[in-house]
Amino acid sequence: MAQTKDSTAAHIVEIPVEQENHTQNLMISVIQHHPLRQISESSGHLLLLKLWQRDEHLFGLRIGRRETKMESLKQQIFQLCCFFFLFHALSLTLLYTSSDPIVCKKWWVPAVVIGATSGVFVIVVQLKLWMYWKARGQLQREKSENRALTRCAQELRMKGSCFNLSKEPQIGNRMKSSSVEIKWGPLTWFSRNFIAISLLGFSAIVFAASKFILCGF
Repeated sequence: MAQTKDSTAAHIVEIPVEQENHTQNLMISVIQHHPLRQISESSGHLLLLKLWQRDEHLFGLRIGRRETKMESLKQQIFQLCCFFFLFHALSLTLLYTSSDPIVCKKWWVPAVVIGATSGVFVIVVQLKLWMYWKARGQLQREKSENRALTRCAQELRMKGSCFNLSKEPQIGNRMKSSSVEIKWGPLTWFSRNFIAISLLGFSAIVFAASKFILCGF
């Protein structure tokens, strides 16, 4: 029995009180100097962090709405192009079946009707394209601003009270992108309006071919 008590006492490890107090003080010091704790104790830094978090949330909502709008515009443009070619397919079929010497004298009447209708299609498609590229430019700008805001908010969380409250999100690469757009302006314009230009060219070909279809080749 005495041996058991001696062995149990031999395995008991005593932790010095000074070491335990030092560990507790170290943990308290770490908590007190944590950036988030410093932010919570500073009204200015806390207010700035809340404002930036709110702006990040608003940016996320706007970006989501912008992407949804762009997807809807793409579907509308595709549907308009489908209706455009369907209209011309029906028009060319009617012209071919109506080929007659009497009708040939007034070939310009159906040609003008087809051309005017095609012009309406082209104008609507061009309007949708303009809206799409405008929304895309706004989306890219908002994403760039959101990234800059996120970087500043992250820096604020890391630095705590050492963060400079006068600092504002800096949007980079704006001048670089502007110079690139100026340099490739004509090519960019052509690529953005390629669909409308193609539809317009196809309409011109159909208008010119209306006389040959009605009057015979």
